[in-house]
Amino acid sequence: MPETVRRALDARLIIIAAIGLGAIVRVVIAVSSPLLPDEAYYWEWSRHLAAGYFDHPPAVAWLIAGGTSLFGATSLGVRLGTLLTGTAAIVCVVAIARRLGGDGAATRAAIILLCMPVATIGLAITTTDAPALLAVAVALLCIVLALEHAPGSRDTLAWWVAAGGASGAGLLSKLTVGIVGAAIGVAMLAQPSLRRQLRTAGPWLAVVAAAVVAIPVIRWNAHHDWISLRFQLVHGLGAPRRGSILSRELSLLASQLGLVSPGIFILAVVAAVRATRDRDEGSPRQRADARFLLAVVGLVVFAFFIYSALRRPVEGNWPAPAFVALVPVLAASRSPSIARWWRASVTIGALLVAVALLQVAAPVLPMSARRDPVARAYGWRSLADGASRVRRDAAVGNGATAWLAADRYQDAAELAFCTRGNPRVFALNIGGRPNQYDLWPSFADEARVGDALVAVLDTGSTEAELSRVLLPYFASATARATIALTRGTDTVAVRRVWLFAGWHGAWPRKNPGGG
Repeated sequence: MPETVRRALDARLIIIAAIGLGAIVRVVIAVSSPLLPDEAYYWEWSRHLAAGYFDHPPAVAWLIAGGTSLFGATSLGVRLGTLLTGTAAIVCVVAIARRLGGDGAATRAAIILLCMPVATIGLAITTTDAPALLAVAVALLCIVLALEHAPGSRDTLAWWVAAGGASGAGLLSKLTVGIVGAAIGVAMLAQPSLRRQLRTAGPWLAVVAAAVVAIPVIRWNAHHDWISLRFQLVHGLGAPRRGSILSRELSLLASQLGLVSPGIFILAVVAAVRATRDRDEGSPRQRADARFLLAVVGLVVFAFFIYSALRRPVEGNWPAPAFVALVPVLAASRSPSIARWWRASVTIGALLVAVALLQVAAPVLPMSARRDPVARAYGWRSLADGASRVRRDAAVGNGATAWLAADRYQDAAELAFCTRGNPRVFALNIGGRPNQYDLWPSFADEARVGDALVAVLDTGSTEAELSRVLLPYFASATARATIALTRGTDTVAVRRVWLFAGWHGAWPRKNPGGG
């Protein structure tokens, strides 16, 4: 067998092994770990399928509905769509790297992704990220393929239209995918050879294709006073709150070092900066243009979230689309200085992945359960069982009903998922931020005079305030059970189950300052 063929086969076996190992790890996590509160919230969306929701576009709900139709209301059912789209996104990122630097770059990209906690572990958890990252990866791959053909040719136009369709699908997943589209525009304006593409129909057809595919979420928002778009703008760019600018920026940096890993993060940024300055690196013009575009997209997306952190806290997963572009640039880099640190960087990443996996399996890090993001998934079954007992024991007569509710939308979603039969659970939303439950019928819309409400409330001052607010609307109110949400022997949180009996028929206004 010729040496070149043997090396190609070896490289592809490594790629398949790395992608396969990551997929197996994610399946094990998906099957064995309880749902996080946000996952349960998205599962509730899937029981009310629509073209949009208060917080995000609908793709995550559609995927969950598909998974639960096969595996029921289980962790695997809720996470199946994420497992498939997340793995597909990784395949596309590896494919982009291969277009930039051949089998060697593809191999490095597969290994890098396996050693990034945000990819190997994060894509096992159902969020809006996995379908959004797949859409971004497909769009960027199509653009790279378009740049390999002559501007204006039939093949180029087809790839541009496909890129636009993928971008539109991304907008059905997460509105911040629009930032990637804007970053692509910046890259094309910044490079003379890419500006020539703007004189052809391809990029403009891509914009049209994106808008057509995104019509469902655009129409939904138009019919709901642009509520999702307004929420995202306020959520990311609203009035400054919570902490200083320095603390928010340092938090953003720390999250990237933890989710991406320190070495990979630094090398990716260095490789991207080099790609914007040393544009040839011995490559054909088309590859240099593709590398430049990807580098600019990654840097612009990340710069946007640095700006966002000037005003609001930025969650660690938000900049993830930047690394769909930056990982192929890093993997294809020929810089000796990057090559020198590559092995150490992926080793550190692999160690972080291993520690994170141990933490998922059993708490090993020296932190309390209240500060452990993994622990937030635990204790809900016990709380649901306790609330169900109070509901069964509630003395309601004359055809009255005892309804389940929680003040927090996360609590309400977990109660619905963990309670046998998955009953309707209301989110009271008296003290919390607006959310999707505000768009659905409330307790006051569905209940009848005389009904009872079994409500799960936070303990402490919040509980006292909410019970005081609700008591005038019922004949009686009794704190019936105090339940600790625990992981092992450590307490994550404490909730109190209240029974409000004999509803009078009126209801308090939601706290306008909540959230």
